[in-house]
Amino acid sequence: MFDKLDAIEARYDELNRLLATASPEQMAEYGRELASLEEVVGLYRQYKAINKELRDTEAMLHGEQDEELRELAKDEIQALHERVGELEQALKTALIPKDPNDDKNVIVEIRAGAGGDEASIFAADLYRMYTRYAEARRWGVEMVSASENGVHGFKEVIFEVRGRGAYSRLKFEGGVHRVQRIPVTESGGRIHTSTATVAVMPEAEEVDVNVREEDLRVDVYRSTGHGGQSVNTTDSAVRITHLPTGLVVTCQDEKSQLKNKNKAMMVLRSRLLEMERAKHDAEVGALRRSMVHTGDRSEKIRTYNFPQDRVTDHRINVSVHNLPAFMEGTIDGLIDQLTIADQAQQLGGD
Repeated sequence: MFDKLDAIEARYDELNRLLATASPEQMAEYGRELASLEEVVGLYRQYKAINKELRDTEAMLHGEQDEELRELAKDEIQALHERVGELEQALKTALIPKDPNDDKNVIVEIRAGAGGDEASIFAADLYRMYTRYAEARRWGVEMVSASENGVHGFKEVIFEVRGRGAYSRLKFEGGVHRVQRIPVTESGGRIHTSTATVAVMPEAEEVDVNVREEDLRVDVYRSTGHGGQSVNTTDSAVRITHLPTGLVVTCQDEKSQLKNKNKAMMVLRSRLLEMERAKHDAEVGALRRSMVHTGDRSEKIRTYNFPQDRVTDHRINVSVHNLPAFMEGTIDGLIDQLTIADQAQQLGGD
């Protein structure tokens, strides 16, 4: 690890020297690389400084005769050892390769699963939970498309979350979410179990995915559903079919056909990027089957047990309470634990 850290520090110093004579284009390139190394180099320099202080204090202890000063030195040595251990762990974490998608916006798709109307209501509850979470982090949320039913629920809802770090925080939410509760329509007080599937995809830019016009079939039609009367007066809804894969994306939330097409293309690119990533991971045998980052959407990842006021994440076997607050978007605590578990898994190897 320390050979790697020495090399990173040497590159950091080299970049600072290169900046003095860099062209404007090079300055931007060097600046980005410098920024990516700053955290590791800062931690490493702290680590070396504390280590030197530790060695100096230990040397002083060996030559010190005054008992009171010796006790003070021993206390300081213990505190320095603890700090060295903390910095070593921080360095290991900082050296974990960063997910290149972590800072991207995300496309979130929620679909009602088993459980009929109750599953649709649960899908709407999850949508509310994620939008509240995004609002608390000052991220933007924009509806892409929604298919409602008559019980204030969603058969399917797709939305975009825009903000720095959105994917890094929401990427662990993909999978099957299960709810256990007494539906408001249940007169006998029986607990029902329903599910909803959540897919979280980094928003793909045009440079990420090459979509050829000849591979697309674009259909326009009269909007229906929750858009209101003004939406239904023109052929503004758009359905895009990607012929090579058979993927179909529809969007009718906007009055403008062009806006609907742009939104549909955004979702299509993200789905194609996700397909490519999954295919690549499977081919190299590196599909992350870890407890916190599986892409298997058939896997139950979390249970929301209302009678017991408990949310359990099955990937890390952790439960949290105060379910009403959790459903209002207070989910950072569990996401933090999933992130820590993911880092530990990466540090330990597959």
